[in-house]
Amino acid sequence: MEHLEIQGITIPRLGLGTFELHGDACRRSVETALELGYRHLDTAESYGNESDVGAALAASGIPRDEVFLVTKVWWENLEYQQVLRHLEGSLERLGTDHVDLALIHWPEPQGDLEPPLAAMQRLREEGRIGLLGVSNFPAPLLQRALEMAPIACNQVEYHPFLSQSALHDLAVRHSHALVAYCPIARGRVADDPVIAEIAAAHGKTAAQVTLRWLLQQENVAAIPRSSREDHLRENLAVFDFTLDPDQMTAIGARERELRLVDPQFAPRWRRRQARE
Repeated sequence: MEHLEIQGITIPRLGLGTFELHGDACRRSVETALELGYRHLDTAESYGNESDVGAALAASGIPRDEVFLVTKVWWENLEYQQVLRHLEGSLERLGTDHVDLALIHWPEPQGDLEPPLAAMQRLREEGRIGLLGVSNFPAPLLQRALEMAPIACNQVEYHPFLSQSALHDLAVRHSHALVAYCPIARGRVADDPVIAEIAAAHGKTAAQVTLRWLLQQENVAAIPRSSREDHLRENLAVFDFTLDPDQMTAIGARERELRLVDPQFAPRWRRRQARE
């Protein structure tokens, strides 16, 4: 497993996303992932599965300090006291005294970044969170956050069909992680002829080649979601090959502004309807 070192803390570059996983399916997925060697788990208060993730982590028998655990506070709960209360609730549901990374899940439209970031810094000083960061922040808003707090991560939708070059540049320049969710574009990479050709050349699947493309980029990590053991194994088997520069460029050239996650409260990025 490859890792990033951010602010003195080690982040496994490949993690398990748990969005839309609940109950027994969530617990089985997390337990299986941990058995296979995953050590990076991503959840959020809004997912409604923190208790399931925490139960699976406890049942695994793996020491807490060997797993990088991430959660997020929802954009409607970003007043100072709300952040303190909601993140404490997340810790209780997860069954842990700390998370390794806490994120602002979405920026509040027209909101003030100082109160939530100040609250998260307080929790970091108290040892309740290891790193703090943001999710779904476009570059101008991220730059504001970087002026206020030691941002360790920006988690965003990122795959070959949606360029995040501006955010990647900021991640490299300011030494934080750019963590990709929806990294295989919800399976759409399997239908791309260029990615398929490169995958065939390596004896890998399109999903594996896409994850390799992300993980070869400086300061990038990825958190694909899966509830199937075969897919969990497949996603993990991306550290035994390397894409050459021409292949990296060819995959990056598949960009077509395909944004799959764009709720009404999202920041004012350039929007386009998701295309099949």
